[in-house]
Parts: sequence; structure tokens; C-alpha cells
Amino acid sequence: MTILGGSSGFGPRGGDGKPPEVPVVTERDFEAKVLRSELPVLLEFFSARSAVSKQVATEVAAFAKDMTGKVAVYRVDADKSPIIVRQLRVQQIPTFMLFAEQRVADAQVGPLRKRDLQAMVEPFLPRQAGALKVPEVAQLLQKGAIAMVDTRDAGAFGRAHLPKATHIPLEEVKGRIAELYMLPGQPVLYCRSGDKTKELVAELAADGVEAAFMEGGLLAWEAEGLPIQRG
Repeated sequence: MTILGGSSGFGPRGGDGKPPEVPVVTERDFEAKVLRSELPVLLEFFSARSAVSKQVATEVAAFAKDMTGKVAVYRVDADKSPIIVRQLRVQQIPTFMLFAEQRVADAQVGPLRKRDLQAMVEPFLPRQAGALKVPEVAQLLQKGAIAMVDTRDAGAFGRAHLPKATHIPLEEVKGRIAELYMLPGQPVLYCRSGDKTKELVAELAADGVEAAFMEGGLLAWEAEGLPIQRG
């Protein structure tokens, strides 16, 4: 966990600006809102004197809106909550700190964008039904419990795919459900990055069809150095 980074201090003084529509947690309610939260909690330590804090306000507000019901997002005024700042050893503004299960799970310093905040909380979000991480897929394949289904186009499949994978293009899966049930194991769909099969599995679940998908897709499988069948 890295809290220190870049220059120290709360940054330059800025002009008057309206705070983003993200609630501010104080020393009075920190325990109730952060430590007792059933959801992961993302804190942004800010200062009204910091121009950088004003710059990231829109990103934080947009992120908070997207994470409604999944992650509690609060701001902490570093100038008005010195005890929290001291206890958590915050030394730069902005600092983003993620709490999960009553402990600091991650901390990052600097003007993070919305996508950076998403990546920060992603490991702590509830997983979609049917989501399997690459190590889980590898273990289940060794046991013969699953069958991989490559949903990319024929050209991509021909160049590289998981060993023994069955090829069913993404747009054909819903019309070939019977084939999924005939595979020698629970079907696990994958695409290049995992995004398309994630959406497809959710759609199948809504139709009463059980399927799983590999998070991160073929890219994540390759990143783990696992076997690929080429040509």
C-alpha cells in the first residue's frame, strides 16, 4: 500500500469553487459511515485550498453516481479532520483510500480519473453470477469440470485459442443453446477481454440459461502464461 507519492503538502491555494455532490465524512461520523459500512468505502482526502482537489471533483462525483449501491463514496476535508489524517498517515492531497471489511485495502495518491477509481475498487465489488477468474478456470479444466467456448470470430479463433475450446461465435450463442448443454462439462464462455461474454452471460441468465464466463478473456489467460493452441 502506497500513501506517499509526488510532492507533499495539500497543494496550491485555489479559488472559491462549489464542492462536488459527494457527502463529506467527519471525525464525528467516521466510525459509523466508514468502519461499520457493509459496502466497500472509497474516501477522497481533499482540501478546499487545493486546485487539484477541484480538478478531480467531477470525476469523483461521476464515479460515486455509478457506484450507488455498490461502493460508498465519501470525501474527507483534510483541513477539518486532522485526527483522521494523522491516524491514516495521509501526507498528500488528493489521497484516495479504500476500506473493505473495516480495514484499509488500498490507497493511491494523485488526481485519479474515473477509470482509475473503478480499477481500484473492482477487486472488492460483488462478482457477477457465473464469473470465473483465470486460476479458477485452469483448476476446473484440470478436473474436467468445464468446457471452454470461444466466442470470437473464426479468424481470431483460428489464430489462437484455449486448448480443446469449442468455437461458437458470440452472435450465434443464443441460437445454439442446445450445443452448450451437450458439451462435456459446464460451458464457460470467453472472448478477447471478457467484456462481451460478461454481458452475454447476464442476458442468458435472464432467459434462464446457466453459463459462466472467464474474467479478462483470452488476454488474461495469456497474461498468466497458460497454454494457447495456435494455428
